[in-house]
Amino acid sequence: MAKSASADEIKKSYRKIAMQFHPDKNPGDKAAEEKFKEAAEAYDVLSNSDKKAQYDRFGHAGVSGAGGRGGGPGGMNMDDIFQNFGDIFGDDMFGSFFGGGGGGRGGRRQQGTRGSNLRVKLKMNFEEIAKGANKKIKVKKYVPCQPCGATGAKDKSSVQQCTTCGGSGQVRRVTNTFMGQMQTVSTCPACNGEGTMITAKCTSCKGEGRVYADDMLSLDIPAGVQDGMQLSMGGAGNAGERGGPPGDLLIVIEEEKHPELKRNDLDVIYQLDISFPDVVLGTQVEVPTIDGKAKIKIPAGTHSGKLFRLKGKGFPAFQSYEKGDQLVEVNVWSPQHLSKDEQALLEKLKNSPNFQPGANAADEREEKGFFGKIKDAFT
Repeated sequence: MAKSASADEIKKSYRKIAMQFHPDKNPGDKAAEEKFKEAAEAYDVLSNSDKKAQYDRFGHAGVSGAGGRGGGPGGMNMDDIFQNFGDIFGDDMFGSFFGGGGGGRGGRRQQGTRGSNLRVKLKMNFEEIAKGANKKIKVKKYVPCQPCGATGAKDKSSVQQCTTCGGSGQVRRVTNTFMGQMQTVSTCPACNGEGTMITAKCTSCKGEGRVYADDMLSLDIPAGVQDGMQLSMGGAGNAGERGGPPGDLLIVIEEEKHPELKRNDLDVIYQLDISFPDVVLGTQVEVPTIDGKAKIKIPAGTHSGKLFRLKGKGFPAFQSYEKGDQLVEVNVWSPQHLSKDEQALLEKLKNSPNFQPGANAADEREEKGFFGKIKDAFT
């Protein structure tokens, strides 16, 4: 980035990098976490006019040990970053589909450690996907400890103010540099930024403020989701330690196969097997759809491979008014075994002029193709 970059340009650039390497988007990726920290440390310097001037003049040495938020480059931890730069991310960046996402990150330091995200797979059939559904699931996760009220302490008298930071959760340090005395602020190592210490732990949770147990969740899944889509439910993940904010619940949609229908984006495909006499003479048949049965008319002389469209019988688009169709493809079924009478009847018919392919049958087939069939189905 150019030295003349404006504050808005610096902020925009940092936001872009933070979005790419954010821990919620790269769970368990230590390399991404380090890049996320490096970006925050760089922004800490470049967003401060005094520090930026020092960096422009003296390079990295000019700001070493002078990081006012996390103890200088290399001294920031994740809590420092979310505490001081949380407003940069904004709700639109890592928000939850169900509302309330972000697990409480951003803003001032909260007591306890944030809980981890919980990922579950949710199976849904075609009808549930088409209409939306309320699904109740039982999950194993960390929940707040009831006996101690999630404090992790045996009783109220067991929670005391941290003597290292005096209850502030932060420690200040003054260091001498070639530019004079510089003051740094960092998370208190004794209480991990909570401001309190536990002298006697709760016997139920062993001081964690949470226990591993079954939890019933009610999920309202909107219509139009697709296989592999991930939804987020803020605050429904694992409870944090000692009253810390909970993580999020990540819901991965698993689309169940339908015994007769297939999905093609928003459209539904059905293969209709029909007898030779029916396509020759014409008939009316009943076909399955997502929401029941539908009748369609098969005109006399219908060719194998013909597509019929049932408008609006497909899937709705996710968070949109768009809706797909159902396409019914005709497949002429040939019997595998014939009686002598049936065979004799067909022998009489096969040489009839009406049972001979037309001279232009091959041309028509080449012209039509699959896209031609679709075009016919939509006209």
